[in-house]
Amino acid sequence: LRATPLRTARALRAAPVRSNLVVRQAATIANGYATETKGTPETLEFRMSFKAECGTVLSPWHDIPLYNPDGSVNFVCEIPKETSAKMEVATDEAKTPIKQDVKKGAVRFYPYNINWNYGLLPQTWEDPSHKSEECGGVAGDNDPVDVVEIGSATCEMGGVYPVKPVGVYAMIDDGELDWKVIAISTADPKAASINDVEDVEREFPGELEKIKVWFRDYKTPDGKPQNGYGYDDKCLNKEFTMGVIAETHSFYNKLKSGSRVNDEGLSLFQAHRPLFLPTSFIIRRHVPTKCKYTIREPKKK
Repeated sequence: LRATPLRTARALRAAPVRSNLVVRQAATIANGYATETKGTPETLEFRMSFKAECGTVLSPWHDIPLYNPDGSVNFVCEIPKETSAKMEVATDEAKTPIKQDVKKGAVRFYPYNINWNYGLLPQTWEDPSHKSEECGGVAGDNDPVDVVEIGSATCEMGGVYPVKPVGVYAMIDDGELDWKVIAISTADPKAASINDVEDVEREFPGELEKIKVWFRDYKTPDGKPQNGYGYDDKCLNKEFTMGVIAETHSFYNKLKSGSRVNDEGLSLFQAHRPLFLPTSFIIRRHVPTKCKYTIREPKKK
């Protein structure tokens, strides 16, 4: 089973190969936006970028709205479930494409497959200057907030999905706070039954413990210590989770507005002025009048 993101597939003409760099544009278009890949997967050159139909480059971090009118939030999938390539939005590169993480000059892989869809919440940021006293004074990890999507379907890399946040772990990784939001796609058959953290345990017995252990231990095969958790290792409830999302969204807004100095080397490029609009809006900012894009909820079957 593969989840359908907010887009409709359509092939584009492949661009010519230049300087031994493979360019693939078997891109998908959705409501006027697309993903495009350049470079061979699992190489240093691989990039997945987001574009408006007219060709304007979009940022998955900056140009996709966080909140939806129905109370759900948008989830950008970086790593589909049951894969091991450690993909991430490159927040320090122009236009923040998705790339594979690199360590010591080589692309990174998890030691084993991740069992859930994994990605980020757009327009959020964990500020490294903000310390959480409740977690021993650790500060944010300088990244957007991570999402562990627990639905039954496999999401696509670069897909954008409305999800219901229902819980969050305060993971502490190498002395930094790295929130892990637990969410489920609004299109999942069990979505209507899951509205808070206790519902996850009822519908997916043992799943929260599996998530906690997976992220605690995934670095240990490389000889590194286990990651830790704040709040007594508990998965916190939906109300707390929505507070975390709102706070990190406010950190992001301060970063974008300039009231928080960008001294972290982050790329703040976006295709238009800051987007804080309902997802049903069509965006027209600094692009030709015929160039428009939007993200909408999938049609109900």
